[in-house]
Amino acid sequence: MPGLLSKILPREHSFFDMFAAQGDNILAGATALVELLENYQDVPAQVERIKEIEHRGDTITHDLMTRLNQTFITPLDQEDIHRIASRADDVLDLIDAAASRLVLYRVNRIRPGVPDLARILMQTTAQVSAALHALESQSHILKFCIEINRLENDSDRLCRTLIAQLFDEEKDPVQIIKWKEIIEVIETAVDKCEDVANVLESVILKSGA
Repeated sequence: MPGLLSKILPREHSFFDMFAAQGDNILAGATALVELLENYQDVPAQVERIKEIEHRGDTITHDLMTRLNQTFITPLDQEDIHRIASRADDVLDLIDAAASRLVLYRVNRIRPGVPDLARILMQTTAQVSAALHALESQSHILKFCIEINRLENDSDRLCRTLIAQLFDEEKDPVQIIKWKEIIEVIETAVDKCEDVANVLESVILKSGA
């Protein structure tokens, strides 16, 4: 029977390898965004680096979806695999969107507190990456999900504070519009991490692990 299954389901753990790669890449993108905001020099080159990470993420997601369509028996429900991959890809898209807006809006200096928000995003993606690495063994995933939820709450509070400060301190309405959007894009990336956690939690609960 194991021999027959190996023919029907070639290298089942490749899905988990791809999820792990996706997690590593999301963390790399968030780390690069923090580095950009903390060292705001040579901005176009740093933004391009994030764009390359996002392209790599697209490739990983495409390969994962292709494997999903080609595999008869999958280690998780096909719908769950699709949801995890799609929501994880959303996180990286938003990281790229935040970085790209810095160039698009010709941002000259970073507002105080925005790097702190990006650091929460980086911490959250680290938990997402750890959870995706643990998906095959399903060990400690609920712990990672709880931490992701906690970080999302921190992100939400800081986002509200930064926007309040923006309206209090900034007199130029154009700058208000620009920075409100950048702040909200970063916070939405953290929200998308929570979406990944919600799918992972449902996978664990369904499995009874």
